[in-house]
Amino acid sequence: MHKFHTMIAEKDFIASNYTSIETASFQWSAPSNIALVKYWGKKENHSSSTSEQEKQIPANPSISFTLQNCKTITKLIVTKKENKEKFSFDLLFEGKPKEDFKPKIQKFLERIAIYCPFLKDYHLTIDTENTFPHSSGIASSASGMAALAMNIMSLEKAINSSISEEYFYQKASFLARLGSGSACRSIKGEVVVWGKNDSFEASSDLFGVAFDNIHANFKNFQDTILLVDKGEKQVSSTVGHNLMHNHPYAEKRFEQAHDNLSKIKAILTAGNVSEFIKIVESEALTLHAMMMTSMPYFILMKPNTLEIINKLWKFRNETQISVCFTLDAGANVHVLYPENVKAKVLEFIKNELVGYCQNGHYICDEIGNGTKSI
Repeated sequence: MHKFHTMIAEKDFIASNYTSIETASFQWSAPSNIALVKYWGKKENHSSSTSEQEKQIPANPSISFTLQNCKTITKLIVTKKENKEKFSFDLLFEGKPKEDFKPKIQKFLERIAIYCPFLKDYHLTIDTENTFPHSSGIASSASGMAALAMNIMSLEKAINSSISEEYFYQKASFLARLGSGSACRSIKGEVVVWGKNDSFEASSDLFGVAFDNIHANFKNFQDTILLVDKGEKQVSSTVGHNLMHNHPYAEKRFEQAHDNLSKIKAILTAGNVSEFIKIVESEALTLHAMMMTSMPYFILMKPNTLEIINKLWKFRNETQISVCFTLDAGANVHVLYPENVKAKVLEFIKNELVGYCQNGHYICDEIGNGTKSI
C-alpha cells in the first residue's frame, strides 16, 4: 500500500486536463458487497451548503467482503451534444426505460459534476441490469453506483489517456461513494476498508482501499444469502444513517467499530476463523441494536431472521463447523463459511433453513475481486 493515499484530497479528483470525443461506449460489471464491520452513520457537516451535507463521509470505518455473483452490469453510451448547460441522459433497466430511477441518477450526476465537468458535454445512455432479481431483497445501490462510476472513469480515461491506473480506481471508488456510501467498497479487492482507521495506514474516508494480507482460510469464503423478506424495507438506509445523529450510543458505537476493525485486521491476517465469527456476528447484532435504540426506533429483522440465527447457532454448537451469519440493514441473512465446509453447510441450509426463506429462495455467492470491464 502507498503512504501517498493518506494525503489525497477531494480537489485531487477534479478533472481539468481532457480532450473530447464524438461518441463511445463502455460496459462494466460491479458486485455487491457485505460489510463485516458495519458502516452506520455519516459525519455531520454543519455547513448550510447542500454539497457539503451530501459528501457521504462515514462516521465510522467499515470493512467488507466483495461478492462474486450478485452484480450489476451497466453499459454507457456517450454522444457529444451541443447544449452543455445541463445533464442529458436516458436510463434503461433491462433494456426498458425506467423513469423512477432517474431522480437518483440526476442527483448523483449533480454531486459529481465538480469532479467530472466533462459529463455535460455528452448525452448519456445508461443501460443497466442485475444478475439477481430486482425484488430479491439484495440492495443494488452499491453494485449499481459502482458500475456507473467505472463507466464514467472509462470515459475520463478516453479523454485523458495520461491518468494512472491507481488514480482510475481511486477516483471510481470516490465517485461511487457519492452515489451510495457502500458502493466505494465494490470497486476493487476481495476485502475492502472504507474510512480512516489507524490500523490501516492507507485507509481513507474518501474511497475504499483493498486489504490484501488475507490468510488462506479466508480465500474463497462463501456467502449464501437467505432471502427472508424480498419487499422494500420500511426505513431507508439514508434515514437510518441520519438517526445516528444524537443517538445515545453513537460515540461508543463508533469507538467499537474502530476497535473491531483493528481486531479483524489481525484475524484476517492470522486466519483465526473462530475469532472472526465473534466479531462478525457481534457487528451484525450491534447494527440492528442501533436501529432499535434510535428515536424513532425501528426493527428490520423479521421473526424468520431470528429463527435462522437460532438454528445456525444450534448447528454450529452441535457440529463445531465454522459457519456464522451477518445481516445488512434488512431481514435477509448472509451465511458465511469457508469453502472446505460448503457441502455440509449447504445440506444444512436445504434441510433446516430454506423453509424460513420467502418462496424458499436463497442465493449462493462467494468472495470476488470487484469490477470487471466487459
